[in-house]
Amino acid sequence: MNEITKPEKPAKEERSFRRDIYDWMQCIVVAIIVCVLLFSFFVRLVDVVGESMLPTLEPGDKIIVSDLFYTPKQGDIVVFRKDEYREEPLVKRVIATEGQTIDIDFNQGVVYVDGQPLDEPYIAEPTIEALDFNGSVTVPENCVFVMGDNRNHSTDSRYSVIGFVDERCIMGKVYCTLFPLKNFGSVYD
Repeated sequence: MNEITKPEKPAKEERSFRRDIYDWMQCIVVAIIVCVLLFSFFVRLVDVVGESMLPTLEPGDKIIVSDLFYTPKQGDIVVFRKDEYREEPLVKRVIATEGQTIDIDFNQGVVYVDGQPLDEPYIAEPTIEALDFNGSVTVPENCVFVMGDNRNHSTDSRYSVIGFVDERCIMGKVYCTLFPLKNFGSVYD
């Protein structure tokens, strides 16, 4: 009797399905390894705590920070540690770098760097809160002077507990907002 041979199609489909599963697993493992390496050595994910950077950054925003080949510049938003003030990293804007002189006219709400008023379209309101700030100061070597964008609700370099921030305490520059999705992408420098 002639025996009817069944096509080998199901076996090939089974091998193809297994191959697809293996390929997907391999892609997922590689993606996880790349993410671990990326977030371990090149960038960090930091939560914004508090309202000191409103309207630029909102409380709860998750931001991407990197210090790879970074030197602080005036106007950059940075994340730094000041453990004597708070354990969580602080997020502020660099107002002046080493050698620059800062003065603030609290009556007019204007910040001056090297005698020039800053153009600050990013601030929530003019700077009228002095905190511990007493007149003109010059930023020491390897330090920066930082302030929050929500000037009258920010603990920053105007307060003696924060003071000048040593560049070694800076975790990096904020490059973008990752979450929530409505704020995804840009940080307004």
